[in-house]
Amino acid sequence: MEVAIHSYSRRLFNNLFCRVLRLHRSHYHHGRSKRLLLSRLFQPMNLREDRMVGAGRSSELTCKSQRLMLQAGLIQPANTGCFHYLPYTVRVMEKLVRVIDKEMQSIGGQKVNMPSLTSASLWKISERWDLLGKELFRLKDRHNMEYCLSPTHEEAVTELIAMQGNLSYKQLPLMLYQVTRKFRDEPKPRFGLLRGREFYMKDMYTFDVSEQAAMETYNFVSDAYSRIFDRLELQFVKVQADTGSIGGKMSHEFQLPAEIGEDRLLMCCDCHFAANVETMKDAETNCPQCCGKLIESKGIEVGHTFYLGTKYSSIFGATYSNTENKPIVAEMGCFGLGVTRILAASIEVLSTENNIRWPSLLAPYQVCIIPPKKGSKEELITGLSETLYDHLMDTVPQLRGEVLLDDRSHLTVGKRLKDASHLGYPYIIIAGKRILEDPPVFEVSCQNNGKTLFLTQDSVLDFLRNVQIA
Repeated sequence: MEVAIHSYSRRLFNNLFCRVLRLHRSHYHHGRSKRLLLSRLFQPMNLREDRMVGAGRSSELTCKSQRLMLQAGLIQPANTGCFHYLPYTVRVMEKLVRVIDKEMQSIGGQKVNMPSLTSASLWKISERWDLLGKELFRLKDRHNMEYCLSPTHEEAVTELIAMQGNLSYKQLPLMLYQVTRKFRDEPKPRFGLLRGREFYMKDMYTFDVSEQAAMETYNFVSDAYSRIFDRLELQFVKVQADTGSIGGKMSHEFQLPAEIGEDRLLMCCDCHFAANVETMKDAETNCPQCCGKLIESKGIEVGHTFYLGTKYSSIFGATYSNTENKPIVAEMGCFGLGVTRILAASIEVLSTENNIRWPSLLAPYQVCIIPPKKGSKEELITGLSETLYDHLMDTVPQLRGEVLLDDRSHLTVGKRLKDASHLGYPYIIIAGKRILEDPPVFEVSCQNNGKTLFLTQDSVLDFLRNVQIA
């Protein structure tokens, strides 16, 4: 009798232990954080245009990126020209900023953060308070002091340097940059994140000892911009551009060719010449460098570089001490990248009409695993998708935090696959009919090249070890 009771107790304990272990693994695997379950994410998908809350009439959805981002719940309209950036979008932006940080810091850039609220007095000193007119968001405080919400920070950064007293020539080139919200009172905000009233921008300001040194810095930063777009695998064109309200002696734009683009570009078929039409004479049809034929196209401006000379440094007194300890006015440059515009423009140029495609480095999550539908034959082989998830966390460390488990098992695999394709995960792993084989085989859909692979668990792990993360 005692032996029977002991045996029963041991079986009961073992069963209870296994249940607790399974429960533990479903939430915490070997001390790791919880599995990322899609059902727990704040991602209000609006896959039909008539369900896009706050999007306005469908006729107002004038470009592909705007429509896809609203449908996928990546952004939510707040007011005219302003949007809530929802979790997926914030993840993409953070990855893009990491790519930008790496390149800016590789050339000696130092990151700062300047106030968005800047005094009108600075803008009046540079004479841009009146020049920019209604483009500035202007306000007064309770003491009747005037301010603006800055669209750019040439005045603020130059005053910052001037306040430090003379820099030593040994400290130059000095390259300060930030990634912050900017504001512009657009008369007609449109195209979603491509032209809004509030946006994120990376702006760098450089200080050099001479014009020659400033041009070397200009080229260093321009080359870093090219590397950023190369890493994102985005086709871009660097074109001569007008200096506009920022001023200076020279500028270039980085453009992504796209029909929705608002800039008209002229490019030579015979040489590397390219320019914004704003810089060309009206009757000019041949390349000024080689007389070759100029072809016109449209582009989305995603970056802009300026050689400023002493336009701001002479006004605000930003100087450095030379080898003879004499104060010399510093030569300046400024360099902008539209962070939110790059995000939207990449969707514009890479995506299909119905499905978002991201630069591989920027996708909000790299992998989405789709388990079988509840009640299906495939579901009888329990835990395969969860086991694959856990093995990915163990053996492919760069994918930690990058893999989603679509636990909405009440939906068909087809429905979840459609959602996953719409959101643009680079790799979708489906536990379909072939998981009934021995060994089980997963379907791996590679969204960016359209290939579909059928791989065992070990082969899936080997395949995903090559994925790069920003």
